[in-house]
Amino acid sequence: MPRHRQETPTEVELEILQVLWKREPATVREVVDVLNKTRPRAYTSILGMLNVMYEKGLVVRENEGRAYLYRTSKSREKTLGGVVKDLLRRAFEGSTTSLITQVLEQSKPTTQELAEIRKAISAWQRKEGNNV
Repeated sequence: MPRHRQETPTEVELEILQVLWKREPATVREVVDVLNKTRPRAYTSILGMLNVMYEKGLVVRENEGRAYLYRTSKSREKTLGGVVKDLLRRAFEGSTTSLITQVLEQSKPTTQELAEIRKAISAWQRKEGNNV
């Protein structure tokens, strides 16, 4: 029986997407070189991952001589929004409060980060018309 293909990016796919969001377009060699700065990766492994990501629609590619140039198919915000939405549904049964509580407990935000979070909540409330 075939494995269910995960719609949201896996951990490795997210690493590759992070490189592409900063450097796109990029060849496999360029992606490998950036990733190898933190941990050694085989060229063939990243090539294989990019092929899977292409099949999943996470990246697009165009021929550039003997190599492909890869770009992300969606913006960083749209992709990460989908990841958060999936996590909210699967791990937190849709409870925003539970998700945010875990984020705060696990990340231990600084005073400045908390101030930025409050600003983001206020901006969201104004945008949505939720003057709570």
